[in-house]
Amino acid sequence: MPSEILINVSRQETRVAVVENSVLAEIYMERHQDRGLTGNIYKGRVVRVLPGMQAAFVDVGLERAAFLYVAEVLEHSKSAMRAEGVNMSEKSGRSSDRRPYQSPGIEDLLRDGQDVVVQVTKEPLGTKGAQITTHITLPGRFLVYMPTFNHIGVSRRIEDEKRRSELRRIVEEIRPEDAGGFIVRTVSEDSSDKDLKADMDYLLKLWEDIQQRAMRASSPNILHRELSLDLKVIRDLYTENVRKVTVDSSEQHREISSFMERFMGEMSDKVELYQGDLPLFEVAGIELEINRALERRVWLKSGGYIVIDQTEALTAIDVNTGRYVGRRNFEDTILKTNMEAVKEIVYQLRLRNIGGLIIIDFIDMANAANRDRIYQALDDELSKDKTKSTILKMSELGLVEMTRKRSGENLHQALCEPCHYCEGKGYLKSRSTICYEMFREIKRMGKTLSGKRIKLYVNPEVADLLFEEEREGVEDLEKELEIDIEIIINNSFHQEQFEIDIE
Repeated sequence: MPSEILINVSRQETRVAVVENSVLAEIYMERHQDRGLTGNIYKGRVVRVLPGMQAAFVDVGLERAAFLYVAEVLEHSKSAMRAEGVNMSEKSGRSSDRRPYQSPGIEDLLRDGQDVVVQVTKEPLGTKGAQITTHITLPGRFLVYMPTFNHIGVSRRIEDEKRRSELRRIVEEIRPEDAGGFIVRTVSEDSSDKDLKADMDYLLKLWEDIQQRAMRASSPNILHRELSLDLKVIRDLYTENVRKVTVDSSEQHREISSFMERFMGEMSDKVELYQGDLPLFEVAGIELEINRALERRVWLKSGGYIVIDQTEALTAIDVNTGRYVGRRNFEDTILKTNMEAVKEIVYQLRLRNIGGLIIIDFIDMANAANRDRIYQALDDELSKDKTKSTILKMSELGLVEMTRKRSGENLHQALCEPCHYCEGKGYLKSRSTICYEMFREIKRMGKTLSGKRIKLYVNPEVADLLFEEEREGVEDLEKELEIDIEIIINNSFHQEQFEIDIE
């Protein structure tokens, strides 16, 4: 599918838009002040081993200690134990015990104060530190290098079995002895032996440099920083289907051109420097599409719509017919709306970068064959998405459960924050509810108010209700408690806020 990559660079952030067939398909952004940590490699120091959790805290120089699970250090430690001559057919620490080898616990692998080379696999979140691993992976243009494994894999997205076998054979032949493992990336499907060899040599040299720095550096210390967002996108997404790359920063234009010339020389002439008067994203209509992607309701061309609600536990997507009434029977109307919703849902999942558990509530269909058609259409659309997903069969109620691998923050998390008025609930107490709360509060004070004047400071919207529909309630309260109530508008008050002043 023909595509274009647009890169907007400012002092505060870098944004990358992937446009397919003139439609925004994916948006990536990186705030310079909180640049991501995933992929960074550190020399850290174990500060605490937790046998009860089979994990350890490691100081890598960040605000909070990073978290290392036993599974993320186990295989690497086995290799080290073999290198030291340990008989792995025997249980660790008992040379006379001939029972089958059992995996050692975290206390057998790490000790307080020990230095370890680790890589961040998951960003810090809230009060939790980053998650790390000792299994280093170094992604290149065509290959992913795994120094601690001895395995050659091929991307599942390369479906031609003959080509898969050929790529595996090529990598096996050019791989130096005891070099570690490699994964052949999807973009390698049409690559030459020379491309693979050059990429492998670069990755091997990079790992050698990291090891040299690890020997010289004290801990905690950073050994390798992942590429900036724009270069990472070029490395991972640039293919022969990309017509051009447009960037609006001369400095980044030089850096991207240099990067592409080094790793994909025959394509480096496709990088263009945008020098227009209006902002690049505004001219391309990207700003408008980003704002639309933050809306809860998405309209379909037929007049139906989908509603996307994101929570901490899951994302719920509801499909509705809306204004679409169809031309034939009701079942056909539902089928058409659901079928149209399938493409829009997958598009929105990509655009908003939604991951985790997702529940889709399609409009109920009585015909089982139609339910199967919707499920198959959803499965086909998801197969075009480069992010891995798992989907279950549609239930009789029209519900589809699926998961999509998380890859960083979704668009809402990246651009929004919880509403400080409603504290993230997403709704407010109604004006009537606020009025009745004030009435109860005044009545609670009872006869002590008799003969006094009450000043009621409220939000303008609540004041309108008190002056109109609830005016009779105010007058009844005045008679019952023998008081005078003065309603005073405070434009700075939130709808749920009010004050009662007694004179």
